[in-house]
Amino acid sequence: MNDVWFSEPVVIDFEPSGQHRVSSCFEAVECLDQRWPRRARDRTWRSASRVCRDALDGLRSPVEARKTLRKAAKSAGLLA
Repeated sequence: MNDVWFSEPVVIDFEPSGQHRVSSCFEAVECLDQRWPRRARDRTWRSASRVCRDALDGLRSPVEARKTLRKAAKSAGLLA
C-alpha cells in the first residue's frame, strides 16, 4: 500500500495542542484514528475514515479523500 498525497494540505486545529497539517491519506487515517476527539466521531468522521482508507487501496481518488476529510473537520469545528 502506497501513500496517496493531497494536492494541498488540510489544516486541522486540535485545541489545545494546536494546528496539524495533513498532507496525505496515510496522515489523514492516522489523524482520524489517533487525534480526532471522541465527541466528534460521527457520520462524517466515519465517511472520511472509509474514503481515506479506500484511497490508500486505490479505490478512491485523493481529491475525494481530501474533500471528505475537510467535511469531517468542518463538521467537528476543527477546520483551521
